[in-house]
Amino acid sequence: MAVSQKQEQAREARRKMMLEEPMMRVIPKVAIPMIIASLIDSVYNLVDTLFVSQLGVDATAAVAVNDSLMHILRAISMGFAMGASSYISRLLGAKEDDKASRVGSSTLFIGIIFSLCFGLTCLAFRSTIVDLLGVTEKAKPYSMDYSFWILLAAPFTTAELIQNQLLRSEGSTTFAMIGMVSGCVLNIGLDPLFINVFHWGVAGAAGATALSKVVSAAVLAYPFIRKRTMLDIGLHNFKPDKEGAREVARMGVPAFLRMSLMSLGGIITNNVAKQFGSAVLAGISVANKLYRLVASAIMGFSQGFGPVAGFCYGARRYKRVKEAYFTTITIGVIAGAILGTLMFIFSRGLIGLFNSEANETMYLIGSLKIRALCLVLIPHEIVMITSNLYQSLGRPIGNLVLSMSRQLIFLIPMVLILPKIFPSFGLPGEYGLAVAQACSDGFACIFLALPLAIKMLKQIKLPDGAEPPFVSKKRNARAA
Repeated sequence: MAVSQKQEQAREARRKMMLEEPMMRVIPKVAIPMIIASLIDSVYNLVDTLFVSQLGVDATAAVAVNDSLMHILRAISMGFAMGASSYISRLLGAKEDDKASRVGSSTLFIGIIFSLCFGLTCLAFRSTIVDLLGVTEKAKPYSMDYSFWILLAAPFTTAELIQNQLLRSEGSTTFAMIGMVSGCVLNIGLDPLFINVFHWGVAGAAGATALSKVVSAAVLAYPFIRKRTMLDIGLHNFKPDKEGAREVARMGVPAFLRMSLMSLGGIITNNVAKQFGSAVLAGISVANKLYRLVASAIMGFSQGFGPVAGFCYGARRYKRVKEAYFTTITIGVIAGAILGTLMFIFSRGLIGLFNSEANETMYLIGSLKIRALCLVLIPHEIVMITSNLYQSLGRPIGNLVLSMSRQLIFLIPMVLILPKIFPSFGLPGEYGLAVAQACSDGFACIFLALPLAIKMLKQIKLPDGAEPPFVSKKRNARAA
């Protein structure tokens, strides 16, 4: 199908930006909208927790249980989204725009259908599901109400996430930011209205979240409908094929595993924290939410790097790929040093915002965890940027290893071992739990990210225009 003149102009302008503009201008231009969207999403999580907590402990517990359900849904959606994003960036860089549009359209509609089936299945068995997630009897009615609306909106959640990543894959991060921010802002505005004014309780909070997903999905669809994107997304391009499915799965599976392991790591951490009392559990939980503000900025920044690297790789501009990597690292080190220092200094005060009882144990554990994480903020950043390098260049094994390192390879063993080791040195076991994540981030950088980064940079040390180093012999034979 022929594209409009406006769409062709948009493609050329985007291609020129990715391949010709100075990297110190391109990286911030692509990444800043992602950072803003990630930060607003993190702020929303804090605000949402504040409003729901006013309804009591059981309501808060119900929402916490359903967070696990949301993470599972997001993991499935991001598997489709991240897999398509990586492949599409490379296709666009290689000027295979029509193929990129077919991959994007097929992934979007298959993802929506899959999540619709997932949501309907979970709705049919949601009583059993919330029991498996660990809900208490008192919290179960709230959890049932909340999960109903979340599962009903499952297709819109998937549409939101996939469309967001499709826009990011072509570098249209401003459109992606507007779509995500619109839903977050609406959710923040509707929470007090539905909970406090209409008195809908937990169901109101869930309804606000579900409605925000619908609005975000609609806003993100707008640039595709108006043909203001490089990608031509629509049913006319719904043409699944084996090669596209294989490429999406190669990078999508690591993304799915990474998000699934985040849920598993959180569950294990909370279960260990319970052994030391509610104050330790609260301190760990609040510290995680506060640190997520900084971590979300890093995540947005590293994701902004991904489309640029993939685009340049697809265009066989290998020197520009390396330039993008080192530019991102440089900017990230400066930003990480500033943000980490500020959070380290004000960690106790930040914990105090959520410590209404002025519990000293909560202050101590929460601030210790934040400060430990701040010390390894830059190593954590290197891990994430290197992971996105492997993802954007279509290398699933390296991306999978780095994706799993923070949770499965290092974190879970640290969470289980350090609380038992610390008492041997005369230190409370909860101190070991508080520094477990920081140790995991440090080990992941030293033992995995740095060696993998050096290996990748050596592999793409090629003259521009040379044959890509990772093209299979089978594909070369087809091309011949």
